[in-house]
Amino acid sequence: MIVKNEIPILEYDDSSPEIIPPDHDWTAGRLPEKCLFAFLGDIVHKYAKEQNAEVVEIFQTVSYDIEIYVLHEEKEDICLVQSPIGAAASAQVLDTLISCGCKKIIAVGSCGVLADLEENAFMVPTKALRAEGTSYHYLPASRYIELDEEPIAVMEETFRKHNLPFVTCITWSTDGFFRETKDMVRYRLEEGCSVVEMECAALAACSRKRGAKFGQFLFTADTLANVHEYDARDFGVGSHEKALLLGLDILRNYSLNGSICKD
Repeated sequence: MIVKNEIPILEYDDSSPEIIPPDHDWTAGRLPEKCLFAFLGDIVHKYAKEQNAEVVEIFQTVSYDIEIYVLHEEKEDICLVQSPIGAAASAQVLDTLISCGCKKIIAVGSCGVLADLEENAFMVPTKALRAEGTSYHYLPASRYIELDEEPIAVMEETFRKHNLPFVTCITWSTDGFFRETKDMVRYRLEEGCSVVEMECAALAACSRKRGAKFGQFLFTADTLANVHEYDARDFGVGSHEKALLLGLDILRNYSLNGSICKD
């Protein structure tokens, strides 16, 4: 049934079958259950090549192709993907990965800060404000989406294992990089958002719709905390390699039944 609304983004079809399935043009078959969905630039490809990861499929777009890597580790295989930026583009890729077998997804990438937070600090979102558009095609309208508790617990345990400080947070997911206005930043900060990014709400909604578990951790990059003067800082580049290795370790600690793997 279509839930109708004068505002199109608030309309939702909860039952009609999809015309194009997410895996309609893939030949790779089944992917590993665990997937690191990374917004980390060239470090992903560098690491994949160093580890002799297998390219099992190419996600083709008119702009560029996305290589789907599988790391063949001693105990299990892990899918590794460098995601495109933005809610719609990244959710399209994730939807396909889930349809091909990825059921435990950890995403990692940078975020802007609204509060006074230093660069390269690790943040673990517990919920995301749905100010992008993609999530409304996967779940009925709501202001927030709560992130899954299981991956949050695994991420927190892994941070503690490595003696790495982290902060749980509410993130603001937005499509409008250039529309983070001064008053809107103040408003989001007042309602509890301390960071901003462009994908978390959409990826969480896609995963929930498709029956996968999703968690994300972020590292702080640019700052909007001073609304009178934007500061890109170093955009969190110094965290890329550490975040990649940490994301893989989180997945290794994530057991098949959702609990923490014990050595």
